[in-house]
Amino acid sequence: MKSLRGWLSPLVYLSNNWISLVGVVVVTAATVTWMVFLPITLRGGLLHPYFGIVVYLLLPGIFVSGLVLIPVGIYWNRRRQKAKGSFPSTFPPLDPRSPELRKLAAFVMVTTFLNIIIASQFSYSAVRYMDTTAFCGQTCHVVMQPEFTAHQRSPHSHVECVNCHIGPGASWFVRSKFSGVGQLIAVFLNNYPRPIPVPVRNLRPARETCETCHWRQKFAEDRLRDIATYGEDEQNTLSHTVLMLHLGGGPSRTGIHGRHLGQGVTVRYYASDEKRQTIPYVEYTSAGTTTIFTSGNVKPAPSQLREMDCIDCHNRPTHIYQMPARAVDDAMLTGELSSSLPFVKKQAVVILKQSYATESDAVARIPAAFEDFYRNNYPKVYGQQRDDITRSGKALLTIFQHNIFPAMKVNWGTYPNNLGHTDFDGCFRCHDEQHAAQGGKTITQDCSACHNLLASDEKNPKILVDLGISPAAK
Repeated sequence: MKSLRGWLSPLVYLSNNWISLVGVVVVTAATVTWMVFLPITLRGGLLHPYFGIVVYLLLPGIFVSGLVLIPVGIYWNRRRQKAKGSFPSTFPPLDPRSPELRKLAAFVMVTTFLNIIIASQFSYSAVRYMDTTAFCGQTCHVVMQPEFTAHQRSPHSHVECVNCHIGPGASWFVRSKFSGVGQLIAVFLNNYPRPIPVPVRNLRPARETCETCHWRQKFAEDRLRDIATYGEDEQNTLSHTVLMLHLGGGPSRTGIHGRHLGQGVTVRYYASDEKRQTIPYVEYTSAGTTTIFTSGNVKPAPSQLREMDCIDCHNRPTHIYQMPARAVDDAMLTGELSSSLPFVKKQAVVILKQSYATESDAVARIPAAFEDFYRNNYPKVYGQQRDDITRSGKALLTIFQHNIFPAMKVNWGTYPNNLGHTDFDGCFRCHDEQHAAQGGKTITQDCSACHNLLASDEKNPKILVDLGISPAAK
């Protein structure tokens, strides 16, 4: 007890300095502010990203800084008094029976306990906030605007970014935060790449992220798909292409998933470009037998090979950017773009493909150009369906804002989508009949290997009628 009193007495004496007192004030102010926002955070109502930065990141920093100032002030005061020769050789004894000392000790114990609780809550909240979609997508607004916008209207819109980009476990969390420091510096120095390059290098394997939900042993079976397309004629004629997709899966080596990710199947490949769109070398292993397919004289080193996983085909599972014709078709199917307007499909695509320097430029020009077309070429239609034309012009602008981001140099086709083979090579990167093995065997391009074509560009496909699906309802 004597040694404790001997250590405590100079500490109490030295704590009476302006730096430590400022620290006490800072800690108190941060604590009071935290208590004000506590009810909001508990309700989960703190959604604005910049407000979140203040509450979850800036406020904890201020709180910890105040705590640090207290011992710093004590150390500074001790050195200052020793340098001046005014540091006392002895200190007044502390009497444990003193009511004032007991009150001080109780106060220190209670505040220390509270500080530990508050600091823990701050730390947890800060880490949790940095894992939210709002933080990932809206904090660096210009940089992440394309990805955040695409995420908000994707099949994974309710899945937080970290679930796919980081996944469970501390090691990948720490690795991502170190990577984030470099990204933050790039944003601060304004030297980040435009557009953001893809694919993301050193991304965690899909089996540790995607497959925590999409278990490869339970992949979907065959699926019917109706691809509705409007023509560029005056009537915007609607036609349907109907496919039966052989998705496969499970333990078998059949169907699309079974042949690429089935039990005992391993596919490794070499891509000669950064975006993995040119693949001259494929190594296919099934049931213990390995076959090498090449297009050209290519012999990559083992370190250059990548083992195929989900994202080699599903490379845009969330951040999906459409091409103009498909985006217009979808908007017409949902009624956002009126299909009753003559040549609406053709004119909408023409307007979308124009060059717009900024988003503001597009806002000013796209709806106006759409209205001008009908005002000048179809004055009667313009007079009768003006509301439809105005609404459709705004829908056309929305298509642009969902897919084109001039500030980040994201344009039509900037990010290839490897699922399918209509807008981009996709499947045909390998399935082109040009990749041959010794003996002449090639990687097939036979359509029936992946799907059966049940109808092709038909107005009223019999298959849909037989299944009780009315094409007219679309």
